[in-house]
Amino acid sequence: SAVGLGSWCFHMTLKYEMQLLDELPMIYSCCVFVYCLYECFKYKNTVNYPLLFLLITYSFVVSIIYLNLKEPVFHQIMYGTLVSIIVLRSVYIVLWVYPWLRGLGYTSLTVFLMGFFLWNVDNIFCDKLRALREKMPPVVGAVTQFHAWWHILTGLGSYLHILLSLYTRTLFLKHRPKVKFVFGIWPVLLVEPPKKL
Repeated sequence: SAVGLGSWCFHMTLKYEMQLLDELPMIYSCCVFVYCLYECFKYKNTVNYPLLFLLITYSFVVSIIYLNLKEPVFHQIMYGTLVSIIVLRSVYIVLWVYPWLRGLGYTSLTVFLMGFFLWNVDNIFCDKLRALREKMPPVVGAVTQFHAWWHILTGLGSYLHILLSLYTRTLFLKHRPKVKFVFGIWPVLLVEPPKKL
C-alpha cells in the first residue's frame, strides 16, 4: 500500500519529492519479499537477524545514495537486483520444492515482465507513441498508454506473487491452501487448518 500511495502522490503532482515516495518503497517492499521467501521453510517463529540486518542495510544504503545521486538508472538497477533475487528464489521453489505451483509462479512472473516490457517501450518510444496517439481515436489512444499498463500488470504480478508466497508458507506449515477464483476471474487464497490426527 505504501508503493501505491507514493505512486498516486507522484503521478498526481509530478514532483521529485513525491517520486521518492513512489520509488523508495519499491526497494523496501522488495526487501520484505526477499526476507519472507528465504524464511518460509521453518517451523519456529524466529527472526533471522543476519538477513534482516543485510536487507535493512541495503535499503538504507540505496536510499542515501539515491537521495544524493538522483539518478533513476541507479534505482532501477538496485530494484532489478532485488527482483532478480526474488525471481531466482521463486523459480527454485516451483522447480524443486512445490512443482505443482509452477502455473502460479510462472503466471506471476510473466505478467510482471509484460508490464516491465511495456514500461520500457513507453520510455524509449514516448515521443513517437504520443504522436501516434494523436492520430488515433481516443479509445485506442487510451489503451496504448503503456505506462498505465506497467502499473496494472506489475500490480497484478506482485499480487500473484504474494499468493505464491502465502501458499508456500501455509503449505509448509501443514495447512491446506487452495486458490479460488472470485467471479471466475480474481484469484484469492483460502486456507484450511491442518487435519487433526
